[in-house]
Amino acid sequence: MNKIYDSVLPADFYQQPTLELAKSLLGCLIVKETADGTASGFIVETEAYIGPGDRAAHSFGNRRTKRTEVMFGNSGLIYTYVMHTHTLVNVVSGGPENPEAILIRAIEPYSGLKLMHERRGIADIRKWTDGPGKLTKALGITMDDYGRSFTAPPLYLAAGKKPGHISSGPRVGIDNSGEAKEYPWRFWVTDNPFISRKNLINKRVTK
Repeated sequence: MNKIYDSVLPADFYQQPTLELAKSLLGCLIVKETADGTASGFIVETEAYIGPGDRAAHSFGNRRTKRTEVMFGNSGLIYTYVMHTHTLVNVVSGGPENPEAILIRAIEPYSGLKLMHERRGIADIRKWTDGPGKLTKALGITMDDYGRSFTAPPLYLAAGKKPGHISSGPRVGIDNSGEAKEYPWRFWVTDNPFISRKNLINKRVTK
């Protein structure tokens, strides 16, 4: 068993309320094992989606579809979906029949750097993983990961490093969600160079 997997986060880590979990995920290590090798990175940005009452959530109004079915399951399951040809990865939260989730928006590359470079095809390491579609390409996360658990390979979360400061602000790309577009449910490691949409950090509130 490898050293990183020895520190895999247990199932009870995911029992926190969604907003707290979204902040607790910052600094955790997300690891993906593939036939080509293993790559990982520290989570530096997340967005929380609070289920039935959140107009920006896929499960708003308890919408239950083939895509959202996993959101009604146990906290800690993997929710992947495709948007504009890009796979995005989420952590299911809220507990059974309470469909909430947290989008992983950006990570700081840690291991498997050569592999990530090959997958992304660009020289600037800061642009490999500074967005939810970019990080899945870099790590090799696909729709095959849908419904698995973050507590076991091939895609799992492990203990990482505690952020010095956490900032928050409105979520990104949800302009048609009414008042929900203003909820400050986007969280990131303050001043981290790998966060997405850096032009929006002027709205941040440092915790």
